[in-house]
Amino acid sequence: MAKEHVSGHAKIETSNFLMIVLILLTVSVGGLVEIVPLFFQKSTTQPIEGLVPYTALQLSGRDVYRREGCYNCHSQMIRPFRAEALRYGPYSVAGEFVYDHPFQWSSKRTGPDLARVGGRYSDEWHRIHLINPRDVVPESNMPAYPWLATTPANAGVIQAHMKGMHTLGVPYTEEEIANAPEELNGKTELDALISYLQVLGIHRK
Repeated sequence: MAKEHVSGHAKIETSNFLMIVLILLTVSVGGLVEIVPLFFQKSTTQPIEGLVPYTALQLSGRDVYRREGCYNCHSQMIRPFRAEALRYGPYSVAGEFVYDHPFQWSSKRTGPDLARVGGRYSDEWHRIHLINPRDVVPESNMPAYPWLATTPANAGVIQAHMKGMHTLGVPYTEEEIANAPEELNGKTELDALISYLQVLGIHRK
């Protein structure tokens, strides 16, 4: 009786180990081909004109934003579609986020996108809105954050945070890092969060 010939493809399909190795190899090569060129593309690695690193107060506010999970309901990325741009402003580009580690793009919009919220409302509006959103938007289902108004901004970790960001490529100077605690002196977490919100998207109009 002649021995049945087993094709190479059949060998792969019947071997769990071989299938796993080849899948991982394919995904790795495909990923590298797509990702590596982005590190050498200026539009994804260079800041847009006018973009500067967050100040100590803004960076502290960004920490509050992340801690409170604001990204769970608000995105910070405007897609390149007409309806998006009409509602929120110019679509997002990679150069806006080169100093964001990690970026806060998110994908869920229980609340509106915040990519261009900077300067659209006054500090006082944000203050009232964060303490009790329904005071300015009656139909809002956003939770209130009244404790931010009485919680001091965390000056104890800001220098370490800025040093870490500098390691990742954010061009903070030694002077900026040294003066960071003083910038947060007397400020609350609410002040910091408002400062962060007020700078979002202002460099691309």
